[in-house]
Amino acid sequence: MLQETAAAAPAAAGGNNAAALQAMGFDHLIQNFDIVGWIVFLTLTIMSVMSWYWIIINFIKNLRLRGRAERVVSTFWETTNAQDAIRYMEEQPKSEPFSKIALDAAQAAAHHQRHDGSKLAESLNRSEFVDRALRQAVTRESLSLEAGLTVLATTGSSAPFVGLLGTVWGIYHALIKIGSSGDASISAVAGPVGEALIMTALGLFVAIPALLAYNAFVRSNRITNNQFDTFAHDLHDFFATGARVGDVGGKR
Repeated sequence: MLQETAAAAPAAAGGNNAAALQAMGFDHLIQNFDIVGWIVFLTLTIMSVMSWYWIIINFIKNLRLRGRAERVVSTFWETTNAQDAIRYMEEQPKSEPFSKIALDAAQAAAHHQRHDGSKLAESLNRSEFVDRALRQAVTRESLSLEAGLTVLATTGSSAPFVGLLGTVWGIYHALIKIGSSGDASISAVAGPVGEALIMTALGLFVAIPALLAYNAFVRSNRITNNQFDTFAHDLHDFFATGARVGDVGGKR
């Protein structure tokens, strides 16, 4: 009799542990969602989809930009004829930022030259007019680089708290169920509490890639913005004086 009781005790403990582990599964969590749980889960899902969309888009955009930037800039300065250089910039894709900056500067210089002697030329000289066009172009292209960064920053900073809200709400309901059942054993507590902690883990899984990508893109954009400023400075010298600093021959 004692042997049967001793053998039944481990079996009962094993059954309780199995039931506790089953209650900690993700499937069981979804099946027991209430309205708050669904809101938290859908919010994290939307955040994850949006952040990965912008991660992929910005990664491809930065990859293409890095591959074209040096080639476009070097070809522009190596072309001896100014008209051929501008024509080369016009042949670049519409999404290529360096060509758009150069074309804006060329259009500003040509516009000022066409209105030489008018009130426009009297109010702004050629250098100031080109400088204003370059500033606007650089600002526009810098802002286009920041597309999606707000989503990544928001996801990286808020997703853990959204997941934590789901965990707190899940633990609250778990404690209510435990209190109503009167069973305060480890097996009864571990399942619901462990299940609720899944929401915090989901929040971290959503936030970490977004935060890492945000920091990487901010650093990459800082480098690109410096390249914009350098190129714009050389363009200003070229269209204002006919040659950039350090260029002996210049274009014709």
